[in-house]
Amino acid sequence: MSNGNDVRPFRLDTPDEALADLRRRVEATRWPSRELVDDRSQGVQLATVQELARYWTSGYDWRACEAKLNALPQFTTSIDGVDIHFIHVRSKHEDALPLIMTHGWPGSVVELLGSVGPLTDPTAHGGAAEDAFHLVLPSLPGYGFSAEPTELGWNSNRIAQAWAQLMDRLGYPRYVAQGGDVGASVTDAMGRQAPEGLVGIHLTLLAGAIGIKDKLPANTEQERAAHGALETFMKDGFGYFLEQSTRPQTIGYSLLDSPVGLAAWMLDHDTDSYYKISRAFVDGEPVGRLTRDSVVDNITLYWLTGTGASSARWYWEAGRFLAAAAASGQAPPPVSVPVGFTAFPGEIWAAPRSWAETVYPGLAYFNEVEKGGHFAAWEEPELFATEVRAAFRPLRQS
Repeated sequence: MSNGNDVRPFRLDTPDEALADLRRRVEATRWPSRELVDDRSQGVQLATVQELARYWTSGYDWRACEAKLNALPQFTTSIDGVDIHFIHVRSKHEDALPLIMTHGWPGSVVELLGSVGPLTDPTAHGGAAEDAFHLVLPSLPGYGFSAEPTELGWNSNRIAQAWAQLMDRLGYPRYVAQGGDVGASVTDAMGRQAPEGLVGIHLTLLAGAIGIKDKLPANTEQERAAHGALETFMKDGFGYFLEQSTRPQTIGYSLLDSPVGLAAWMLDHDTDSYYKISRAFVDGEPVGRLTRDSVVDNITLYWLTGTGASSARWYWEAGRFLAAAAASGQAPPPVSVPVGFTAFPGEIWAAPRSWAETVYPGLAYFNEVEKGGHFAAWEEPELFATEVRAAFRPLRQS
């Protein structure tokens, strides 16, 4: 790790031994018996994981993903004692708007790759030159090729501060930020910190809805449906969240020792994305970019970097930060930059406009689209890019 402010080129070169070890471990998996139900209510279904494992060892090529990553400009730089990995693609349009975009869990920069072309080269994807972005895609601390923090305190606020340092280090005096899942929490924190240069944010998840659900409107049918989705998640989809926010180290042993255990844990995120991913493996019918290859790319990235435990620790940090904030009785500072929000129908809870306005008074942009879910940029990159362009269009310099 460097102690300076230098930005160093990064290239991935996976040892053959690591891939051979991965295959041996998958082939040696001890399988549980089949679930006793016909849906995902007992967890990730045996047929889905066995088909994933079969493809992982017989039809999948990590080298293709490695080549795709190495075809993009990748770098590392040390910020606040942690080496941060990031992809940095400058548009051919020099007056493009700089955009830092943050992935979530169980995602990585892999989930954002499909949006790189539409965002940096809009003229090749149905957009106009004035819609272009210079794109920065960092890996969260403890995720992917970024280093693991070795001290406590790397919650969304600290990551947000690191991202502001990164954009300053890259020479961007004026930029916007976007995020979903964990990335939505980080981007929200950036909006509340309002570092010099940040002029707007865009989100696809109302990350704080769980903590303020009693304050969210429930007057219309759409609002009541959103409350129902939130309650369903809390009662029947909260397992990974609870484990990672209370005992990330405990689940980490399994995630670092068993590739199939890691894969099942990562698939068990939300009902919509699970069934779409299961369909890709069991039925051979992927939805959007949630293909067998892209899903296994993401899982393999976690395995090869050994980040199952370190990535889970963000939830522990977030839980303690939120508990301390609630105990203080102090409201968080308001977001002081324009906020855009896009609601994708398959999101864990698709926030109505009234919910977004409750959290972000004076909401600058809101739209509900017709397809896509929690992994919006991954599943529907063209539609996602269209929304990002629309949200930030009024913020571009003339």
